[in-house]
Amino acid sequence: MSVRLSALIVAALTSAAAAQEDTAPLGDTDRGADLWRLCAGCHQVGEGAKNRVGPQLNGVFGRKAAAVEDFTRYSEGIQRAGNDGLVWSFRTLDAYLENPKALVSGTNMGFRGLKDPQDRADVIAYLRIYSDNPQNIPESAPTAVPREVELAPEILAIVGDPAYGEYLSSECQTCHQRDGDNDGIPAINNWPEEDFVIAMHAYKEKIRPHPVMQMMASRLTDEEIAALAAYFGGLD
Repeated sequence: MSVRLSALIVAALTSAAAAQEDTAPLGDTDRGADLWRLCAGCHQVGEGAKNRVGPQLNGVFGRKAAAVEDFTRYSEGIQRAGNDGLVWSFRTLDAYLENPKALVSGTNMGFRGLKDPQDRADVIAYLRIYSDNPQNIPESAPTAVPREVELAPEILAIVGDPAYGEYLSSECQTCHQRDGDNDGIPAINNWPEEDFVIAMHAYKEKIRPHPVMQMMASRLTDEEIAALAAYFGGLD
């Protein structure tokens, strides 16, 4: 599996965003402004916004990750994500707000995530006010794309065999080290099984665009993906 975990976790959902429409929930900007209090301790947005613990978020739509020039506290993880092609759109912001560390390995963002899709849509709609063409909501591309891959319950319910996953893992471990060491290619040890499964199916369905991961995932059955998830999820 010759790809960094930033590709495995991030791999810019961006190219698929342009091709898919009409399934994102419509955000309520007023409610998003209320929810913004959860973000305001680290980020500013709006007139006069400045970098704080996190970068200011004016103009975030269409912006490459880790691209605010005068912000110097980006983690290696988010910089790697930007280098791998992560661009902020509805799709990528939605995934990041749901679970920051699942989308970007090594992010400094300590926020635990918003699990309610409508909460995320509302916050994103609020942010959209401070990017280009906010009057286009919901027709604009950043707010007219779906969430990341939705899997049938029966796929998520597959119980992976970690012994089989270990057998399958040799190719993964040509890049991702078994001992969990992070030497430019982050480890995938102890990654939540569901996050692993969703990410691999996103590559398999070509939602996540990294070509090597698409190729690797396309060769795996649902049971093999579950087995790998069980194996890597159990490694310290």
